[in-house]
Amino acid sequence: MNQSEAEVNFSELIAAELPYLRRYTRALTGSQARGDKYTVATLETILKDRSPFDNDDPVKVNLFKCFHAIWITTGQMFAEPEDSLRGRAQGLLAKLTANSREALLLRTIEEFSLDNIAKIMQTDVEEVRDLISAANTELAQSVTGRVMIIEDEPIIAADLTAIVTGLGHEVTGVARTHKEAVALGKEAPADLILADIQLADNSSGIDAVNDLLQVMDVPVIFITAFPERLLTGDRPEPAFLISKPFHEAQVQSAVSQAMFFASTQTLKS
Repeated sequence: MNQSEAEVNFSELIAAELPYLRRYTRALTGSQARGDKYTVATLETILKDRSPFDNDDPVKVNLFKCFHAIWITTGQMFAEPEDSLRGRAQGLLAKLTANSREALLLRTIEEFSLDNIAKIMQTDVEEVRDLISAANTELAQSVTGRVMIIEDEPIIAADLTAIVTGLGHEVTGVARTHKEAVALGKEAPADLILADIQLADNSSGIDAVNDLLQVMDVPVIFITAFPERLLTGDRPEPAFLISKPFHEAQVQSAVSQAMFFASTQTLKS
């Protein structure tokens, strides 16, 4: 393979993993714009120096490791006014064990092995275990709120309800269609929306959420079998995504992370 072909191949390998880095950075920051800035910074660093990829680890592991090298030195703190939503979120995050959210997201949302998380975070497996355990405990104790569920499959809706209430949150109701979702949102405002993409009457969960966001400013977690399709960068996109089929731990983690960025006027902490 000549140098030109190697360049193309490397770019393709990075591009294939990029949607997942974008999902991860957004979940850490609670923001599409802020998360994407870190993704861009990571790519710029890789363009200058590819040496972190000179090993036998998977491309995705090395990509996330490059991001973490930036995150631990310039991220983790939100440089915004104390009375802003992000400022309050930072106050909550400051009470958590350092690096615990990162470890939890890498394990539950991105589904890395403990060994690969240790490589990404430049620590050992035992420390990763401790961080994940701390995150689960501390996030569950930090914030509670009200959650709206938009899901047309009764069994999945029941599972999501059980998971959400198990974390100490209140479920305002379950909507099966676009119309039901909008009506529920007006009747019982929520702090967080958990939404499927495809609804019972073939209506769009995305359209339902967009209508709801006209009357409430809350974080949204989308559930989809194709997360990369919602992470193209071509339009406003969700900060929180869960892949189908999902595991209980993924929902628990995403809900707990998203609650940090919910409305400060309605949260109880």
